[in-house]
Amino acid sequence: MSMVDFIQKEKVRGDCYRLLSACFYQPQKEAFIREELFKNLQTLLPLASPEAATPAAAMEEAFLKYSEADLLVAYAKLFIGPNELLAPPYGSVYLDGEQTVMGDSTMETIRMYEEQGLSLDGEFTNLPDHITAELEFMYYLTFKETEALAKSRWEEALAFIETQGLFFDKFLGRWVKPFCDKIKQGTDNEYYASLADCVSIFLENAHPGGDIPKELSAKAV
Repeated sequence: MSMVDFIQKEKVRGDCYRLLSACFYQPQKEAFIREELFKNLQTLLPLASPEAATPAAAMEEAFLKYSEADLLVAYAKLFIGPNELLAPPYGSVYLDGEQTVMGDSTMETIRMYEEQGLSLDGEFTNLPDHITAELEFMYYLTFKETEALAKSRWEEALAFIETQGLFFDKFLGRWVKPFCDKIKQGTDNEYYASLADCVSIFLENAHPGGDIPKELSAKAV
């Protein structure tokens, strides 16, 4: 793979993280449609994870057929409550023991954010290991990687790839599959079931650091 192709592939992978993160925000039909969230996913996913494109198409079809009220009810039952969450969207629940939030893994996640000079936005009301925060962190790292590549900062780019791999292997990649399984077990809403399939498949096929050109490794030496 050429350097140009690799950079483009990484940009696409990063944008998929960003768009999938947006899918886990409180559903707003008008905004999601106006921003062409699903159309953009269907354009990008075949390039990053072709198998995930099919559930992405099913997501759009299901999203359009439900009312916003129906989507909000399903969203609340899965991710908010007030009763027991059917699919807790926090990494610590899966990594630190059932019903645990703000556990040791959350503290380690915060540390990794801080090492990259990041802090949570004051308007972000969820916990630091919420699915949206972790997916957006992967987008940020990928963005910084491609920015470094575009400026021929090879060692910096490899460092961002390494950080992505560490975060994926230690946190996000370990808990997304059981999280997505809980979504599918906990809802009959076709939009969220398809979203669970899409995210799970995407992460299986988009591990950081795949297909690194030999040229990049050689330049960073």
